[in-house]
Amino acid sequence: MTESALTLEFLRADGLSLETPFTWGVNNALPEPTGVLRGLAQMRRKQRALDTLPLSGADVAATGQRVEYIQDILTHDADSPRWTGLDHRHRVPEAAVPVSSVGGWFDIFLPGQIRDFQALQAAGRHARLTIGPWTHANLDNTPTRELLSFGLALARGERPPERAPVRLYVMGEEAWGDFPSWPPPGYRPQRFHLQSGGALSTGAPADSAPDRYRYDPTDPTPAVGGARAAGGGRKDNTKLEARPDVLTYTTTVLDQDVEVVGEVSAEIWFRSSRPFADVFVRLCDVDGRGRSVNVCDGLVSLSGADKLSRATVRLWPTAYRFRRGHRIRVQVSSGAFPRYARNPGTGVSPATATELRTADQEVFHAPARPSAIILPMHGAR
Repeated sequence: MTESALTLEFLRADGLSLETPFTWGVNNALPEPTGVLRGLAQMRRKQRALDTLPLSGADVAATGQRVEYIQDILTHDADSPRWTGLDHRHRVPEAAVPVSSVGGWFDIFLPGQIRDFQALQAAGRHARLTIGPWTHANLDNTPTRELLSFGLALARGERPPERAPVRLYVMGEEAWGDFPSWPPPGYRPQRFHLQSGGALSTGAPADSAPDRYRYDPTDPTPAVGGARAAGGGRKDNTKLEARPDVLTYTTTVLDQDVEVVGEVSAEIWFRSSRPFADVFVRLCDVDGRGRSVNVCDGLVSLSGADKLSRATVRLWPTAYRFRRGHRIRVQVSSGAFPRYARNPGTGVSPATATELRTADQEVFHAPARPSAIILPMHGAR
């Protein structure tokens, strides 16, 4: 239920995940709270601490003391030698024992778990992967059943019951499916282009002016659901999408089911009034009543953002069936705080930044600048 390079996914130079490693560091520095009220007070103190400027003082605000791990995550990105002893990716193919990895579509470790499974499968190891509709902290009984059928059989010197190497919970359909590998065969990339007027379609975009919004890091676009250790998962995005700093692009009503399984990405033609900016992209399912629920998302931090360029955003993997009568929606914004650190717009490290600058952002959709989300669809051509 974890992966071989635990901290490194959170510390990408192109997108610092703040909430998860900060909370982990605080929880290990503080004594276990006794009583509900004390626990709630501790939780509120941790959340307030994430607003601290500079962030290098957030550990003291949350715990009353310096926390070495938190200082490390704020000052050393994933490529730093500081983390050399924590990176075991190169050792995964050498694993001689059978491995069963259980993750969730909103699990903070999911990309690393999939990477490790692929490495094991490529090395010919006995490996299986199970992904359910959970966050890391909110599981049903499936992991326990997997443990009993797989682990206890091996402990007794027996072969575990036969099953497909990959078992996925297909959200939207709300059912399990078995597959031979990751990514599953038969799913091909389909581009859905952002269009003027907030439309989304597989057709090429027409000539149109860019859409604009203003990102204010003093009132950062909030994180709603998604891949978070707490408060994550599928959530109603209606309130989030009403904010002026969130753009949405939506298909017409689907006349048939659309199944998406695999790696999701986006290419957003983007320009900012600041040289440093973030691009956050989220895929959503809009039901017949207009309720928008998040499916997967991702963020990339840009330098040179004041020059028009194509931002490539890697979203979380997913397995989702968009039902007939629903619509597919894409959100574009510049943050999801405090899941990701807010971009101060200055180029100063989040650890030491004390000045926050508002940025005016542009998202382009035109024949020469075709912003799109790329969905691995069953039967796509």
